[in-house]
Amino acid sequence: MSLLSGITYARMVLVPVVMAFILANASVPAAALFVLAASTDWLDGYLARRWDTATTLGSFLDTTADKLLVSGALIALVGVGRASPWIATIIVGRELLILGLRGAVAMMDGFAFKPSIWGKLKANAQFAAILLAILRYPERLGPLLLDEWAMLVAASITMISAIEYVVRFSSVFVPRGGDG
Repeated sequence: MSLLSGITYARMVLVPVVMAFILANASVPAAALFVLAASTDWLDGYLARRWDTATTLGSFLDTTADKLLVSGALIALVGVGRASPWIATIIVGRELLILGLRGAVAMMDGFAFKPSIWGKLKANAQFAAILLAILRYPERLGPLLLDEWAMLVAASITMISAIEYVVRFSSVFVPRGGDG
């Protein structure tokens, strides 16, 4: 196993641990491990580009690990009342949609599934919102807590990102004229 694969697998292994700490209301260890896991996303991407060792499989595993981390943390946060079920549904639903779309595109020759700026913004917004929800600053900013505002922003960016990816890759699934 390569170092980069090991980093990605470590992120996957941390998912149930982060979830367990969230469900046990152990905010500090949950937050610390979530930050560690989220930072491995940046680290393995940086190293893959720097060493010019990026692969299709590595990219797929990396994004799958991200989706597992975000989805697992959100499900646990819903379980302890720190995330709205409808926001979690939007975010987890988008992750499943894009995972399926990515798999379908990967099976087609000549199509690369490159992350967009919206996908990168989405990941950062989700990581920030989840961290804020884990730590939960108790003071309200108007009608909502800071993490609730962050979740709304993350859900909005998540929806924009989903629409952008679906539009961008819809041409892959539209039959081209020709031999009928």
